[in-house]
Amino acid sequence: MPKTKYIFITGGVLSSLGKGIASASIGLLLKQRGFGVTIIKLDPYINIDPGTMSPHQHGEVYVTDDGAETDLDLGHYERFLGVPTTRYNSASAGQAYFEVITRERKGGYLGKTVQVIPHITDEIKRRMTLFDKQYDFVIIEIGGTVGDIESLPFLESVRQICLEKGARNTLNIHLTYVPYVRSAGELKTKPTQHSAKVLMENGIRPDILLCRTEQRLNKEIRSKIALFCNVEEDSVIEALDVETIYEVPIFYSRRNLDDIILRKMNVRSPESKPDYPLNMENWSKFVQRIKNPKHDVTVGLVGKYMQTQDSYKSIVEAFIHAGAINNARVNIKWINSEEVTRENVAEMLQELNGVLIAPGFGNRGIEGKIEAIKYVRENNIPFFGICLGMQCAVIEFTRSICGIADANSSEFKKTKNSVVDLLPNQRQIVDKGGTMRLGAYPCILKKDTLIHQLYGRELISERHRHRYEVNNAYRQILEEKGMVLSGLSPDSTLVETIELPGHPFFVGAQFHPELQSRAVTGHPIFIGFIKAALQNKCAK
Repeated sequence: MPKTKYIFITGGVLSSLGKGIASASIGLLLKQRGFGVTIIKLDPYINIDPGTMSPHQHGEVYVTDDGAETDLDLGHYERFLGVPTTRYNSASAGQAYFEVITRERKGGYLGKTVQVIPHITDEIKRRMTLFDKQYDFVIIEIGGTVGDIESLPFLESVRQICLEKGARNTLNIHLTYVPYVRSAGELKTKPTQHSAKVLMENGIRPDILLCRTEQRLNKEIRSKIALFCNVEEDSVIEALDVETIYEVPIFYSRRNLDDIILRKMNVRSPESKPDYPLNMENWSKFVQRIKNPKHDVTVGLVGKYMQTQDSYKSIVEAFIHAGAINNARVNIKWINSEEVTRENVAEMLQELNGVLIAPGFGNRGIEGKIEAIKYVRENNIPFFGICLGMQCAVIEFTRSICGIADANSSEFKKTKNSVVDLLPNQRQIVDKGGTMRLGAYPCILKKDTLIHQLYGRELISERHRHRYEVNNAYRQILEEKGMVLSGLSPDSTLVETIELPGHPFFVGAQFHPELQSRAVTGHPIFIGFIKAALQNKCAK
């Protein structure tokens, strides 16, 4: 292809319609056709990134290999496309404004008046086109809802890109909502009409409408939407609610969405078949296992960000992947660690087939996590601890087995026995976030350990997002008392994984394996954990 084609995804009427899933699904369909595809998420908030935002407001922070803290939609992109993203796949209004203001402070504009147009929009356009000529298609998802004041610079940037690159090299897909009013027994198109009108008022004409709806759109409804929104009738595509998000690309494929996109952009599929393991046949089998599994298993997810399940989005999706691979439905019991006590822990956990202790920051709910770990360790319930969950497992083991009653993390409490602590070089850093270990780091797995068996190799690379580490001063006593430090950094200075031999499944990981779980292929630790949970259920 001589030029990179740009597809812009916008949303209207209301938020949470699924622009991220739509973008990932379109990307998957184009990748299946043999094209090189990447996806960019542009968010209109003024924060530089979601790294310091509450999970209750914005969901989980998704970390890329190169250490960028990004929106959770990048997780959907990676899970669907099976390829890693980078810091250049995510940008916020805050980043654009910060870049322009920094440049102005350094005299970069030679005394000119700095304005939203052209300076902010030029910076947004620069970020939109960073992958130009590197991919056949760049899909750009614009966060927020058309009509929001904070989205205006992004929509103006889209308008300018479409003008500069031409109609054959750009395409606008608008995701909207067609509500069903039960009292009237009718689908209502007016919200979609207004949304398309607002988009056109910003100089952008939608080429394709994806209409989220609970009911099928008949020909009369599609014709009406097409007429009033200035869109071809075959480009009005219903986006019905489905059982699983992984069914969305199959649904769009049946509506010939990829064919419509290629036709509108005057593109032919490559002659050769795509060298891509996630073909649609395997994808369909994967979806069928999600929808119609032979088994089911119940695992507890113990955490403290319980107001929204998006706080643990990647973990939930990793459970879905591992469940499908084990031909099982994973039922999650959400457990607030602040509510777990020594008195009620048995009642809360005894019926579970496995327990995952979730990551997080701060001391709230920590003792509940430690009580949960003690119970599953003593009662041979499969356990998986991620990041803070692993650290809590080390604390519990040090207290209960090593006999150091005041063992703790210096993140939570000042104690002379900080079995989890900042490294000496970290204590000198004063910049906020400067002590974080972010992004992909290598790890060497010890042979003849469970973790080595799960991965099937010695060298792995996993993504991190944390400050505190297992204190090396306590490694000897931990190992003497039976804990296996099964994964270490290449220089052996950092503990990356722990496990307990003789237990059905007791694994802790300092990294976040959920960030590299992919549709169809899953992640080895999650696959092993769900397999152990199934075995535990059968043994009861």
